[in-house]
Amino acid sequence: MKVVILAGGKGTRISEESQLRPKPMIEIGGRPILWHIMKLYSCYGFHEFIICCGYKGQMIKKYFVRYYVNQADSTFRLMDRETEVHGLSAEPWRVTLANTGLHTLTAGRILKIRDYIGEDEEFFLTYGDGVSDVDIPALLAFHRRQGRAVTITTTQPPGRFGALQIDAHDRVVGFKEKARTDSAWVNAGFMVMNRRVFEYLGSGNEMLEAGPFEKLAAAGEMAAYRHEGFWSPMDTLRDKAYLEELWDAGRAPWKVW
Repeated sequence: MKVVILAGGKGTRISEESQLRPKPMIEIGGRPILWHIMKLYSCYGFHEFIICCGYKGQMIKKYFVRYYVNQADSTFRLMDRETEVHGLSAEPWRVTLANTGLHTLTAGRILKIRDYIGEDEEFFLTYGDGVSDVDIPALLAFHRRQGRAVTITTTQPPGRFGALQIDAHDRVVGFKEKARTDSAWVNAGFMVMNRRVFEYLGSGNEMLEAGPFEKLAAAGEMAAYRHEGFWSPMDTLRDKAYLEELWDAGRAPWKVW
């Protein structure tokens, strides 16, 4: 079963980093966040990836071209123009890098990789900028029980600010730190799609989360898998610093491999 990763956006909210590299190549613990996402799926036995490239996509391609050399010790014989890689060890991944365009919207990116899906009835889809400890096999089993075209992983992210209770005399009488249960359920990515989803993508000139998802929901073809564990996007430098802190402290919840 293939895993499709959306990795073509410009990442404008973290422009301090994305002006230099595509957002999925921004590093957490010395590895691109894209690598962390792929490791999650791979540890559950899903090793075939289709990466939808766009903005600075050549940097993603160079990363995989150089993957072997970067992962191992190497000897370079400059006069002979030869390279010897020592102790080669790499993940059992098959990676298809698809140039889906610089300005293509997400529905269009999925349409452009349809041929790589082949005749498979199902595929995973997620964003290239968020990590989670979601149980991938449980998600897939839930999707198959539901029998709908799309299952999205939903979560309630904790609030960024504590909630205050203030009485009529301007006294703080209660404080709730970063309440989670009061927040709305949001799309965390980590989706499963049946090939019927292609019927809802139209010409691909929309964001997936707009017209296509609205049509799927209206048709009763969308299920929500509720994830109460860890999930975090990497939208800002603050998010990046948070994920780096967890990784450096050995407390990264998404490191389930």
